[in-house]
Parts: sequence; structure tokens; C-alpha cells
Amino acid sequence: MSSQKDYSKSQHSYPSATKQEYQEDVRHIEEIPASDKDGTPSPMDPYGGYPSDRSYGRWAKLRSSFREPVLPAGEHITKYPNRWSRIREILREPAAEFFGVMILIIFGTGVVAQVVTSANTGVAPGPKGEYLSINLGWAAGTALGVWVSGGISGGHINPAVTLAMAVFRDFPWRKVPIYMFAQLMGGICGGGIVYANYIHAIDIVEGGRDIRTLSTAGIFSTYAFLGTAVLLIIVCAITDRNNGPPPTGLVPLCLFFTILAIGACLGMQTGYAINPARDLGPRILTAMVGYGGQVFSFRNQYWLWCPVIAPFAGGLVGVFLYDAFFFIGSESLLNRPNARARAAHEHAIASERSKPGVPGVEIV
Repeated sequence: MSSQKDYSKSQHSYPSATKQEYQEDVRHIEEIPASDKDGTPSPMDPYGGYPSDRSYGRWAKLRSSFREPVLPAGEHITKYPNRWSRIREILREPAAEFFGVMILIIFGTGVVAQVVTSANTGVAPGPKGEYLSINLGWAAGTALGVWVSGGISGGHINPAVTLAMAVFRDFPWRKVPIYMFAQLMGGICGGGIVYANYIHAIDIVEGGRDIRTLSTAGIFSTYAFLGTAVLLIIVCAITDRNNGPPPTGLVPLCLFFTILAIGACLGMQTGYAINPARDLGPRILTAMVGYGGQVFSFRNQYWLWCPVIAPFAGGLVGVFLYDAFFFIGSESLLNRPNARARAAHEHAIASERSKPGVPGVEIV
């Protein structure tokens, strides 16, 4: 049509150094309907709706309300409109994991700090919360963390989840150390924010700025094989397309109830330590702000075996059990075709190709 034009040949000019960059980025866009100079869409512009109800009816008007808005003059559809967008493309996934864990720690550790410090009458006239409120805080933190990061990085926010997905679900191994580092840094940053927020209350509980004991170190660290295994089984179930999964936007809500149930039912002995980043990050922070090496030597390195190693092992076992008995997707390590199946598949493809009058490879 005469009213259409190649978007890569737009009248808008770019600096000569970046002209090729823009041209490469918009090759996937075949045609963009032209608009008037003032931004008003042409009558047949699929981005601008329809000119009147009389010509196209109410149903067409309803459909047009769900269409993309017309781009204002001077705006361009490109994958990388500037240099920062290219950098952001590299940082998006680890940044999502960082912020997801940070939000998890802010809510979870924040509610623990509130409950522990408010028990002191010098901080508050009465307790501000109890064990149930801690469960609710961690559940809410998990849901919000996944909501922030789920659509970008998959919402792992847990090194145990990352490792289990890499072993059994074909998650790229090259991303594992990046994800785990981002999760650990998010835990440290989140713990630091909570510490700064409650530092005066902690001083009152401890009796001074330079006094730090294990009585308040427990705010930042959990002192859980079973809990993590249960968590990963549920995560696999609610993300399995063949198992009646919830709508995508409701996955964090399902995780909210999952963490709430794990905390209420399995959390007494170990503080339901199901996330190594949640424990190790804030624990490093406590050592940095004055608690010293005792946070690592308490109870013969209990911190290493229970909140760090046990969740990794529990996560692996949880995904293995679900994949072994329920999951039928091809991305699982347990569902990879063996040599016999691959040979049969190749034979079927060759048979289809040899059929007369059948162009290309048909779906077998």
C-alpha cells in the first residue's frame, strides 16, 4: 500500500556511528503503517483503531481498545535503542535475582527484627508480632520477590532452586554462578538495609553500639532438607503445563501459601532454613558489622550443614522425585531420548522425506 513504508528507512536520522546498529535491530519489523505528521493514525492503521462505530461496529471498537497505542512522532521500535539498553540486556537476569532476594530479605528479616526487638520494653511498650507474623512476613517476601523477578529471570531467588534447575531442567550452567552471586549479594544488601533500619533498636536490646551477641544475630540467620524438598516439589507442580498449573500471575500467590505452610508446619527445629542465600548473605553481613567470627563457629558450624548444604541437597531430591514420577516434559534430564529413541526418530524423518509429493520434513 502507498500509505505504508519500510520503518528502517524512516525520515528520522541517526548519528552515523550508530546507523548500522539501528538498522540491524529493526530488521525483524517488516512494515509499520504510516501515520499523519501529528501522530493521528490513518484509517487502516492497525495500531490506531477504527475511525467510527458506524463503519466497523461495537465489536471492532472493543478489539481496537486492546491494540497497541500509536507511537508518538520521533519514537522508534528497536530492541536496543541506546547503549544502556545493550548493557541492561546483559544485566537484567542477574539484577532480577538480586532485587528478588533483596526484597525477600527485607520483608522476611524485617519481620524477625520487629518481633525480636519489640519484645524489649525499651524498644516498644509491647510485643509487635509473634511466630505467625514471622511466617506471614517470609511468605509475603517470597511472593513479592518472585513477582519482581519471575518474568525476567524465572524468579529463582534461591541458589538451591538454581542448582536443581541446572541439573534436571536444562538451565544453562554458565548462568549458575552468575545467578548464585547475584542472589548472595541481594541477601547481603537486604540484610544491610534491615540492619540500618533497626540499628537503634538492636543497640537498646544489646545494651550499646559496640555490643553484639548471638541473641540478636538470630535476626539475620536461620539456625532443611525436608522443607526445601517440599518447596521444590511444589514449585515444579505449579509450573508444570501438564499438571493443571495456575495462571502465570497467580504463581507468587501459590508460593505465598507454600512458604506459609512450610513455616507453620516445619519451621520449629531449623527456622525452616530453605534458602542458602537467605542465611549466608545476612550472616556475612553480621560478621562485617561487628558480630565477629562467632556467627560462623556457633554450634560447630551448624550454619554450614543446616541452612546451606541441606537446602541444596533437598532441592535436588525434590526435583528428582517430581521429574521421576510426574514430569513428562522433554527439558528434564530424566526424559531425554536414549539412542534407540533417537534412531527411531531419525528413521521416521527419513521415511517422511522419501514420500513422493511431500515437501520438506513433516511433523512425526
